Amino acid sequence: MLENHNPLISVITPAYNAERFIKQTIESVLAQTYTNWEMIIVDDCSTDRTVEFINEFTQKDNRVHLIQLEENSGSAVARNLAMENAKGKYIAFLDSDDLWFPEKLETQVQFMQEKDIAFSFTKYVRMEEDGTLKDAVSRAPESVGYQDLMKHCVIGCLTVMIDREKIGDLKMVNIRTRQDYAYWLAITKKGFRAYGLPEVLAKYRNVENSISSNKVKAAKRQWYVYRKVENQSILKSIWYFLHYASKGIRNLIKFKLSKRKN
Repeated sequence: MLENHNPLISVITPAYNAERFIKQTIESVLAQTYTNWEMIIVDDCSTDRTVEFINEFTQKDNRVHLIQLEENSGSAVARNLAMENAKGKYIAFLDSDDLWFPEKLETQVQFMQEKDIAFSFTKYVRMEEDGTLKDAVSRAPESVGYQDLMKHCVIGCLTVMIDREKIGDLKMVNIRTRQDYAYWLAITKKGFRAYGLPEVLAKYRNVENSISSNKVKAAKRQWYVYRKVENQSILKSIWYFLHYASKGIRNLIKFKLSKRKN
């Protein structure tokens, strides 16, 4: 545990119809070895028991906070509202179906303080809906900048921590998907680099029929960011998209080869 500097970390969690996983997600924050945190969960008009389950934790631990949107608005609005209400020096992101390993916050905040950096991310492991861990582990290069991210995003939202005293008050662009990716681009466009911590500190849940699960739709969203968010020309967008697509194809080939071996 850090003894000399123990800054508050604000954990940002948007939630929508998350009753299946939200308890596990909150419990993974409660289990952190680093204890000076607040968790701000913004419910996006869930129609299931999400709010009921969250309230079980708000009543037990005053570090867990719930904000309810009056109309369904999407993750960007939910995250922006949470950040507006956050009191921490550091912001960390955790979606309502993902999990952290207990040492995640402690390891990452120490990494950022020692290197005096504004933006960091870590490796994560993928898991099935039931929590069974898969062999797929993400990469965490030493650092990436704007041009790197335009070609391929290696940053998992559930692993990010930012120092907002350094970065300032940046909001996520209000789009329904890929708003986190656009946010990393906005930060790095300001000249900050994202530094990778090469440790597996989070678990990303592959949920069937989730917004991020369809590859064709993901490609369309990538193109939208190039053209409409980053305002790139057709030629530049094609150039970046070819890098994005070639990386996806290589990953698919690796996946199929690994399946054959098993």
